[in-house]
Amino acid sequence: MDLLQKDGYVLRAPEPEDLECMLQFENTPTLWEVGNATGPYSRFHLKQYIETNRNDIYTDGQLRLMLESPEGEVVGIVDLFNFEPFHSRAEVGIVIAERHRNKGVGQLALNLLIDHAFRFLGIHQLYAHVDVTNEASRRLFKRCGFAECAFLKDWMRAGKTFRDVVLLQLIDN
Repeated sequence: MDLLQKDGYVLRAPEPEDLECMLQFENTPTLWEVGNATGPYSRFHLKQYIETNRNDIYTDGQLRLMLESPEGEVVGIVDLFNFEPFHSRAEVGIVIAERHRNKGVGQLALNLLIDHAFRFLGIHQLYAHVDVTNEASRRLFKRCGFAECAFLKDWMRAGKTFRDVVLLQLIDN
């Protein structure tokens, strides 16, 4: 089996035609609260990202992959970021288009990313920070083998308040 495809779904590098889709994901204010974005991304900057990013985690320090459905529609994005080559670890991010959630697509994408990270990239450890109230995301990571290993109080800002997060970790054995 190819590491980056299963059941007709494919994880692939961003292409110029993904610009509008990336703008939609990146410029959704509710997603800013679960990441590190402080505002919207411009079309220019995302276009530049697509053009200049080599999609090589060892060169770029991150790896972003688009999740394409069997019908050729981009239904999500997965990321490896905060890559630490010396410690052989990376943080994981995932977003699935709302109308494709709760259908197993996120689990399929995350499992493909995990296999790629461990088997091809040689990463030893993956981790994710998840808002304690995001039960769906916590369940997704646990179904993919991640273990909750820490509780971080007031870790992420949400407007004028702070939210607690759970640190989830998966170690390649």
